[in-house]
Amino acid sequence: MKTRYLKLIFTHHAINRLYNRGLSQADVWEVFQHPDGQKPGIVLGSIKFYKNYGSQRLEVVAKKNERGEWVVLSCWSRQPGPGQSARQQSSATLGNNFLERLIMKGLNKMGRLFKN
Repeated sequence: MKTRYLKLIFTHHAINRLYNRGLSQADVWEVFQHPDGQKPGIVLGSIKFYKNYGSQRLEVVAKKNERGEWVVLSCWSRQPGPGQSARQQSSATLGNNFLERLIMKGLNKMGRLFKN
């Protein structure tokens, strides 16, 4: 996979996440271009875009670099497990959310180091 797709730049971390989660750069582009919503990300200055497809939700975290280009930091898909509502699954994956926040905080710190 290439690190650039249309007007997006993908970090190696994001490319690995795409591969591991069976997502494509076109999926990310669709979420980025036509999100159902967005909110501030954990990484300073980042935005989490999301789009729902039935019971599945694709989420993309991106941030503008110093040249104003959008850089995709990470992406994933959420889907409730069998017999679970989205809220129940959210509670069941609390440990994963903690790990996600921890990783994003580390990426944020690394980003600040590279700016200085």
